[in-house]
Amino acid sequence: MVSKETIKTWTEAGVGVIQLDRPKVLNALNRKMVTEILETMEAWDRDDDVAVMIVTGGPRVFAAGADIDEMAEDDAISLELLNQFAEWDRLAWVKKPIIAAVNGYCLGGAFELALSCDLIVAAENAQFGFPEINLGVMPGAGGTVRLTKLMGRAKALEWLWTGDYMTAEFAKANGVVNRTVAPELVFEEAMKLAQKIAKQAPLSVRMIKEAVNKSVDHSVYEAMQFERKNFYMLFASEDQKEGMRAFVEKRKPQFKGK
Repeated sequence: MVSKETIKTWTEAGVGVIQLDRPKVLNALNRKMVTEILETMEAWDRDDDVAVMIVTGGPRVFAAGADIDEMAEDDAISLELLNQFAEWDRLAWVKKPIIAAVNGYCLGGAFELALSCDLIVAAENAQFGFPEINLGVMPGAGGTVRLTKLMGRAKALEWLWTGDYMTAEFAKANGVVNRTVAPELVFEEAMKLAQKIAKQAPLSVRMIKEAVNKSVDHSVYEAMQFERKNFYMLFASEDQKEGMRAFVEKRKPQFKGK
């Protein structure tokens, strides 16, 4: 395990784990934490020994939101010059799967972090929300966009305008959360899912993520052309040959990411 200023990291069985580590402020996300998260993810994205990543806040809370103390004295010009959300944009360039393992509160900037991940495994008692409206502001790291794409315009507006918290079950029913489990099983369930994905052909996993992301932002025709290109490209890989040969020979494939 490696302890940094705001996070702890470790790897096991092909899975890289980032644990938010500011317990005194309920893991509130400050700029340093976002930078450490992104630097770690980008390093693992280049590491052949890491196939999947998990982000967790630990057994009690994912994160209570952004660090308001850090932003309280900011103004429009300082924020523009700082361009802090450029850090968040780097998440979209991470090619490997990212799973958020959520216990307890997942609010504001923390909810944006979870929505930026590819999958969310949540505790049955987890709570999600965007309380920014109560502070006279709004989400700024993709919250309004990602929630709307998942839930639709009317539902997203209700949660963004009221600042209310949604339950994990509601979030699951509306396509925000993938799985809900007992609080003590969240990390175990996320790890189980991560290790299952980690055993798949790495190039296929990567190209599926690219194609799915493309489908969110482009027309059906454009997304299908991209999907087709990735499908063809995989036939140039050693893993495609191994996968189909293993199927014919009735054995498990040994993928190498080549």
